Amino acid sequence: MEITCTRCHQAIEAENCFCPKCGLPQLQYSAENVPGQAPAERFTEPIRDAASVDWKRAMPLVLMLAVPAGLLSSGASPMGFLGLFWMSAAAAWAVALYLRSQRPAWITIGAGARIGLVTGLLGAWLAFGVSGSALLVQRVVFHQSSQIDAEWKSRIEMSQQMTQGWAMGGGSVDPAQMQAVRAQILAFMLSPQGHAGLEAFSFASTSAFLVLFAIAGGALGARLQARARRPQA
Repeated sequence: MEITCTRCHQAIEAENCFCPKCGLPQLQYSAENVPGQAPAERFTEPIRDAASVDWKRAMPLVLMLAVPAGLLSSGASPMGFLGLFWMSAAAAWAVALYLRSQRPAWITIGAGARIGLVTGLLGAWLAFGVSGSALLVQRVVFHQSSQIDAEWKSRIEMSQQMTQGWAMGGGSVDPAQMQAVRAQILAFMLSPQGHAGLEAFSFASTSAFLVLFAIAGGALGARLQARARRPQA
């Protein structure tokens, strides 16, 4: 005997508790008062909507994975260049661990993306703080100011040379005017305020990408778990 899902109208076997297509919990009717039929099994465990997130259970898992992902993604980590991978993997793993204790054992892509968003925000905030703190410690505690400034000046001058080459290639820019503008920009970038502002902007941009990749990782984790755990009709 088959019934029809009230949400997506998918045909469902009578003994299935959830729709195999959208995950909507289905009503179960007891046959205890019908002569000749055994009483249907009653479920005492609450049934959760697959589109919602139980944050009381999700937050400990998110914190457990966001902290190491944020540390590995920071500028102080030798593997910080893999930060996008660490954050997306942490979000997908958080979704997988969260679903181990949930009924139904899958969630929608939107719910997975929300778990990924929270994972990314926590991990990116930690990565931002650790990166800035590590730069401060190098400058103040280990007295590496001259080395940091020299590396920064080399990067800025290289960037200015590339920009000047592209501008001169157009042929419509006054060389004297371009040189004056370049000198002003270079002076600002090499100033303490310019250096601090550009470093903070770089950390913030990296953090934004970490959050975006965490959202994608959470959504992908929910998608993969749905394919792996969804019962067949």
